[in-house]
Amino acid sequence: MKKLVVASRNKGKLKEIAEILKNHYEVVSMDDAGFAVDVEENGNTFYENSLIKAKTVALALHTDALADDSGLCVEVLDGAPGIYSARYGGIHGDDKNNRKVLLENLKGAENRNAKFCCCVVIYTADGKIIDGYGETTGKIATEEIGDNGFGYDNVFISDDLGKSFGVATDDEKNSVSHRFRALEDLLKKL
Repeated sequence: MKKLVVASRNKGKLKEIAEILKNHYEVVSMDDAGFAVDVEENGNTFYENSLIKAKTVALALHTDALADDSGLCVEVLDGAPGIYSARYGGIHGDDKNNRKVLLENLKGAENRNAKFCCCVVIYTADGKIIDGYGETTGKIATEEIGDNGFGYDNVFISDDLGKSFGVATDDEKNSVSHRFRALEDLLKKL
């Protein structure tokens, strides 16, 4: 099976990507492939950030690399946190504080519509770019529900599942998630 380096250190994201692509690729983290540098995500869109990460890792390792940029977009917050989802609370990767700030910002809001968006990009060793996009809709709960997943999963009530990603099994979430849909879109283009 062909190896695919994933430009991420997010263990939850790596686990999901590996599970979703298990019949297509052997997923290897960029750290395990020998790339231990943080890539600055300074794009203005999910696509730009994915491309920056995938290209940087692919060129450094002379191999195909996949990157994902994803986030939660809340309707009443004009799409925030969006590309800033991982650092919405001020510190990158502080999921608990990100959720706390989100729930505070939505206090009293009747419109709790939201969607997770994901863009994935493969940058090949020979400079080819293949991308995929996916999203999944839902509502933001008024409190955390469940302990599964990561990020905003336990405050996101999936329209598809009728429950929080925080109580969904990995298989349930991976069958309807934004990342699954983006990877499915990508696989159709390969």
